[in-house]
Amino acid sequence: MPQKVLVVDDNIVNLKLICELLELDEYEVLKAGNAEEALQIIDNFPLDLILMDIELPGIDGLTLTRQLKERGDTKNIPIIAVTAFAMKGDAQKAYGAGCDGYITKPIDTRKFTEQINGFIKGLNP
Repeated sequence: MPQKVLVVDDNIVNLKLICELLELDEYEVLKAGNAEEALQIIDNFPLDLILMDIELPGIDGLTLTRQLKERGDTKNIPIIAVTAFAMKGDAQKAYGAGCDGYITKPIDTRKFTEQINGFIKGLNP
């Protein structure tokens, strides 16, 4: 049974690239362009992993991550920040919000699915 991954990103190009890479590696991929869409999916599908952009319209990715980590039904879903924020302290902010991992954009297409596989295996031994 393929692992189910939700990709939350408001940038269509990034969303398409990440989804294509994951689908090539046989993940089942769900997409959301903002926090509201993400919540609808999260409430309706069991997920193995969430890839969360930090800068989203409306509710940002860190706020959404905090909300999900406070809910009993979603607190154990691993959330990986996938973000262009690569300044000193940005990774700490992501981990502080409850993210379980951090990948900077632009993503390295040769290493990306390997990184995701590592998160999935590391979190589901």
